This record gives sequence, C-alpha cells and structure tokens, in this order.
Amino acid sequence: MSRKSILQSILKILARRTLWRYRPFIAGITGSVGKTSTKEAIFAVLKSKFVVRTSEKNYNNEFGLPLTILGIRHGGRNPFKWLLMLFGALNTAFFRRKSYPEVLLLEYGVDRPGDMDYLLSIAKPDLAVVTAIGEIPVHVEFFKDPEEVVKEKAKLVSALPPDGYAVLNHDDVAVYDMKRQTVAESLTYGFEEHADLRIINYEPHLTKDEEWGDMPLGISLKLEYNGSVVPVRLRDVFGEAQAYAVSAACAAGLVMNINLVEASEALRDYTSTPGRLRLLRGVKHTLVLDDTYNAAPESMRAALDTLKSLPAHRKVAVLGDMLEIGRYAEQAHRAIGDQAAEFVDLLLCVGPRAKFIAEEALTRGVEPHARRLMPGQVLKFDDSISAGKALDPLIREGDLILVKGSQAMRMERVVREVMAHPEKAEELLVRQDEYWKDRP
Repeated sequence: MSRKSILQSILKILARRTLWRYRPFIAGITGSVGKTSTKEAIFAVLKSKFVVRTSEKNYNNEFGLPLTILGIRHGGRNPFKWLLMLFGALNTAFFRRKSYPEVLLLEYGVDRPGDMDYLLSIAKPDLAVVTAIGEIPVHVEFFKDPEEVVKEKAKLVSALPPDGYAVLNHDDVAVYDMKRQTVAESLTYGFEEHADLRIINYEPHLTKDEEWGDMPLGISLKLEYNGSVVPVRLRDVFGEAQAYAVSAACAAGLVMNINLVEASEALRDYTSTPGRLRLLRGVKHTLVLDDTYNAAPESMRAALDTLKSLPAHRKVAVLGDMLEIGRYAEQAHRAIGDQAAEFVDLLLCVGPRAKFIAEEALTRGVEPHARRLMPGQVLKFDDSISAGKALDPLIREGDLILVKGSQAMRMERVVREVMAHPEKAEELLVRQDEYWKDRP
C-alpha cells in the first residue's frame, strides 16, 4: 500500500468520525462548469445566517473533501507538516470542540468513474446543488460517453435523504432530469419560463468612464419566485454564468429559510474569484476579461457570449486548448472557432488543439455571406508565454481582451503580459503561488 493510499485512508476515517461527532448540515455542489463560483455565491448567502465552512481553492477530490471537513490544509510533500495537520485533525475528531461549523459547503469533483461513490462514502449531502453539465462535459475523456458523466454526477442527488433538497439548473436538460432520481424535494433555477426561481431582466451594468466611455461595472438582474420579484446588482461580476451562480445561491438560501431579500443583501459582498471572468485594466487603456482558471466547451461558449455582450472598440480573444474532452476535442474546438468568427476582431489560438479553433474561424460557414476572419486576424501559438509576448504589440486603445484556456495551458501568463499592474499579479491572478511558479 502506497503512502498516498495510507494517507487517503487516514483522512477518510478522520473525516467520517468528525461528521459523526458534530453532525453538521452538508450542502454539496457538483457539475461540469460553474461549481466554484456557485460555491462562493452560496457561501456569501449562507454565512449571513450560519457558521459555514467551505473548501479552499479546488479542494474537491478524495484529498480535498476530507481536508475541508477536518479544517486542515494540504501538507504538500512535507511529512512533518502532514503530521502536524493530522494531529490537529485527530484532536478535532475525538475531542469535541464548540467551534465546529453548523454548515459544511462541499464541492464534489468528478474526474473518473467511481469518484462520486468514494466522496459519498465520506459525506452524504442534506442539500445537493447541480450547476451545468453541457453537451460535452469536462473530464468526458475518462468516461464512455457524456451520459456516463451525467450518471456519475447524479449520484449526489440520488444520495439525498427524503427530507433533503435538490437545487437544480432548470436550463440544463441533463441536470433538470435529475429530479427523477431523488426522493427529496427539488427547487429549480434558471432563465427559462417554468424555473421555480427565475432569472429575469438580466443585463450588463455599465457606467460612464472618461477613458473608456461605457465601462462595464458588473451585472444586474431580477429573481422571481412565487410571485415575488427581487432585484440583484453585482459589481465586478460578469456573464450569464454568474447570474446562474447567484440564482443557485438564492435557491439554496430559500431551502435554508433565508428569503430573497436577505439573500440579495448578502450577495452585495460577492465577487468573482481570480481567473473567473474578472475584468482587469490592461496596458494601452485596454480591458482584460481574465477567465484563465480553466476551460470546458460550455464555459468557453459562455465566456465568448460575455465578450460579445460588452462594449468595446475591438473584441480580442486569446483562447487555449480545452483538455480532458477526449474524442470530442476537434468538434468542440471547431464550434468555438465558429462562434468566435461571428464577432471577434483578433483571435489568438494557443496549443495543438486550438488549431481547430483557428481553422474554423478562417473557413467558417458555407453560405457566401457568413462572416469569416482573415489570416492576419487569426494567429497560432505553441504556448501561452509566446502568445502573451506577441499580444502586447497587437492590441490597441479601447480593446476588450478575453483570455481563457484549460488549467494546464497556463493562460494567466498571457494576462500578466498585458495587465496594467503586473505588480499586483499575486493578488489578481490565479496560480501565483510557489507550487505553480515552479511548474512549466
């Protein structure tokens, strides 16, 4: 038995013991896109009434989930740090403390078949929130087909007790159908007419700026539930994906007896985390939409929709490979190239799979009047460092620049090259700690 397996088993035992001792309410989140933003929005709502603990970073796997339950950090490769952490966890698990949280907000990440079963063997939810899955889910590479991904994630909903609650994305058919797989009550959210909690009057929130003109400030929307309508206005938050995140958070609040007015007030302090459609000042009086945390077909499509919806003199997209989608890679990348060609003025493609984005953008459409990009408007690069260095001389005042790609593509390096304040990179960008700086 490897050291990793031994450590994993110890963490599982201690986590289960801790849950048995303190009996917290467990809210679990899963989906292929939007999990972390939804988790942060739910945290903002629930902490207004409860003592809540949620996961740090992407603590959502066989190590991260028990670490969140135990309230300890990852020890990395340092055995002494692990011993110290485990000693504290042992103390929590066997000697009752008064300060344990009332609610645990856990993210259930699924990469491979069986992952959800393992996580549920540690902690079963009282409330299950499912975000979006999309036609081509991330990590589908490790499953037989997209339907198998859906089945794996649906196990979170199936694990609910009869007095539990499922909060489901009404607009994603695969997620909505999970209603059939639970004995618990369900509450749906989304833009579509029959959603229980409906998003209406969504639009970008703009303000006048001397340098920029119509400057994106955030989003505004209204939430409609049982005949009541409550406005929500969020600063430094962009895109429909964030509208879904805050509506899911308000739905979770309703389940926990937090009304819509209280939830909307709690969301005033909510903002997107680094690498998730954050708007940053760029060089040459430009703006950068930093969406570099990760990429999947659904989130890439949503990011381009956001770029299209915001005002700018020119729209620039720097798009990296979308990984872990297996045999769907060419199809998914070509669909993104087709979408980008509709409105993007300058397109930079990074990585071997992104070549399909470039090819489709250049050859898009079979109709004579379909908009295509010209060769000078589409550039290809092997890596994010070379793309970032090439981008600086290409951009102009008034450009709005979207940067996005899968985690391994390290697209935050592109943002660092063109952000107006690179000295704030550690505060504003994703993957700026020593662990990531040492990786290629």
